[in-house]
Amino acid sequence: MAELRYAKYGKDNVRLYKVQKNSETGVQDVFEYTVCSMLEGDIETSYTKADNSVVVPTDTQKQTTFIIAKQHPINPPELFASTLASHFIKQYSYIHVAHVDVVQHRWTRMNVGGKPHPHSFYRDGEEKRVASVTATEGKGIEIRSGIKELLVLKSTGSAFYGYDTKDEYTILPETDDRILSTEVECGWHWARFADLEGVKAEAQKGAFDKAWEGVRTVTMETFANENSPSVQATMYKMCAQILGNEPGVQKVDYTLPNKHYFQIDLSWHKGLRNTGKDAEVFEPQSSPNGLIHCEVGRKGA
Repeated sequence: MAELRYAKYGKDNVRLYKVQKNSETGVQDVFEYTVCSMLEGDIETSYTKADNSVVVPTDTQKQTTFIIAKQHPINPPELFASTLASHFIKQYSYIHVAHVDVVQHRWTRMNVGGKPHPHSFYRDGEEKRVASVTATEGKGIEIRSGIKELLVLKSTGSAFYGYDTKDEYTILPETDDRILSTEVECGWHWARFADLEGVKAEAQKGAFDKAWEGVRTVTMETFANENSPSVQATMYKMCAQILGNEPGVQKVDYTLPNKHYFQIDLSWHKGLRNTGKDAEVFEPQSSPNGLIHCEVGRKGA
């Protein structure tokens, strides 16, 4: 006999744009999000008995996203996601857990004539700020903030050696100088909030924006300045610095895929030297690639 073990449902890829207008200064701010909402609760009969009375239609979830965006602050994304998730568990008695993921797309204000333009913007890369929120009835709100698709590269200042080169399956030569490139995905997990008011209080203090700026700075400065012995060692150092800087953060995770650039041996052409210290022309590789992940938390927590 079959039984339903777990279920949730929702609306994905809801595109949302909001403009905030300051009538006194004429300055406008814009925010573009992609939103996903997923709901859990007393919904078993919608699967097992075709009972749609316990379903919040996914189109309703989409329309609710637009209405909440109109009626409430949309920035920072952690606050908007918490407001939307809290609405679902308050509005519907049969919904007890709401998950909301927000992806913020970059729009950077233009400088025109040496001054910030009041209402013109450009997209300066595919890096995205993200927020994932889970609101649980009677248990509070969990938030993971994050950065993804931040593509970084340095042309030197990275090494990889000290592993067992005598292993019968290993042919990779050790190196004390290599190109290091990766597409950063980083998340930082906040201590659980008792309710939406707690999230609002942090947002009013600027804590979410400050943390995002701080994590981004730590990521890029550590990547650039450290003579990296390995991706593993560098990402751990980033996590430790973030935990030291952000008392409200309980855990940090990084996922860093290697973006490989291989030397090209051109010695076959008139003895042209392009390896080792003479390497200048490389071949970017798309796959396969190394994939490194870690989670670092506070000791004893």
